[in-house]
Amino acid sequence: MQDERKVDLSKYRIQNAHESLEVAEYCCRNAHYRDSINRSYYAAFYSVKAVLALEGKDFKRHKDVMAYFNQTYVAGNSLPRECGRKIAQLQQKRDKSDYDDFYVASKEEAMQQLENAKAIINAVEEYLKTVC
Repeated sequence: MQDERKVDLSKYRIQNAHESLEVAEYCCRNAHYRDSINRSYYAAFYSVKAVLALEGKDFKRHKDVMAYFNQTYVAGNSLPRECGRKIAQLQQKRDKSDYDDFYVASKEEAMQQLENAKAIINAVEEYLKTVC
């Protein structure tokens, strides 16, 4: 049985993931593609942190969170390998959309990132059902 506080934090982070996903969908529908890409990344990021919450793990840098998750859960076969590829795509597109002044995000890119985020959240939720 997991520590109740860790489970509560995990649930809170999954809720944040869903809220960020809703914002990403809203932004995509309203042609705010850069913002949609950003919120899609954060939706996946919060779901990844939901898994780490059960371990009591946390990191200050996003890349450390994602690296630990990929090494421990994706490479460890707790989650599908496809999650690792989708996380990499989300990180790459988020970096471009947030930091490249001349990056122009397309609707197709925003929609792909939404799908990536949804897939990661779904995989994480399936995983959490098995451990909580």
